Amino acid sequence: MFPIPDAFLHGPFERQAALDAGIPARVLEGRRFRRLHKGVYCHRDHGMTWRDLVDAAQLALPPEARTTGATRIRQLGLDVGDRGPARFVVQGDLHLDLDGVFLHRTVKMPPHCSEGVSNEAAFVAYCAEARTIDAIKAGCVLLYREQLDLRLLDQLMTEEKWRRGVPETAYVLPFLDGRCRSMAEAELLAYVVFAGLPMPDVNVAIEVAPGVELTPDLRFAGYGQVVEYEGGQHQDDRAQYVADIDRYALYRRHDVPYELVTKERMRSPSATVRLVHAALVVRGYDGPPPDFGEQWDTLFRPLADVVRLKGAA
Repeated sequence: MFPIPDAFLHGPFERQAALDAGIPARVLEGRRFRRLHKGVYCHRDHGMTWRDLVDAAQLALPPEARTTGATRIRQLGLDVGDRGPARFVVQGDLHLDLDGVFLHRTVKMPPHCSEGVSNEAAFVAYCAEARTIDAIKAGCVLLYREQLDLRLLDQLMTEEKWRRGVPETAYVLPFLDGRCRSMAEAELLAYVVFAGLPMPDVNVAIEVAPGVELTPDLRFAGYGQVVEYEGGQHQDDRAQYVADIDRYALYRRHDVPYELVTKERMRSPSATVRLVHAALVVRGYDGPPPDFGEQWDTLFRPLADVVRLKGAA
């Protein structure tokens, strides 16, 4: 049996690279390899990851093609959109039909680097496809991580108003808050804002006792009410779990009212908001109740639909 070099066992590769490395064509076309795209293969025992799928698509596409939209944002470390299809953009009228790949064509390539389009261009492209809530979540965390430059974003939107996704991005920008450290925090904040409840402080440190500081996810300063999000990592990560117990004990010890919002509770957005509202009422809030009307509904619609409907109004 022909020995396969290690470099061709653990990911996608081009046919020509394998031939150049001495792998005979008959071996490449045999049972030990799988054809992913024309001219692109992987070993049959290799379990393809999401990044492998993107790399395989990149190998099959022209070298000038770049990742864009949700695919590019996923490369930045955010779990947005579906795993597929992998989204790429290329300049010109190129038509290619690749399994698991969506190739956008443009008259002018957006700013880009060797890996993909710029973060700002990727966010604009993502807004063209995303629901309002998903664009808010991604935009907030990109801002927090300093992976989104508002100056460059404004420049792109000003100079290339024709680009797909610009109206949607313009709509969602006022709702982005760079203080949110996670997409779950951004989601929770959006629910509060779009339901018409008071605007909370986000990740602002408070002194619960002399020399004792805590940083709640959300804090409604006028009512002294804290809201904390607790996701799956808070239970799976033992160190995080213990830190949470200590933090909640400090809230109780120093009479700071707090409400926990779990990932299970977040599956019902309106119930989550009602939970927060009820906690505020106990603390003296007598303002309007949550409004689950038209503004609320826009959170769960594609941004493109929201912008179109508002333009027609």
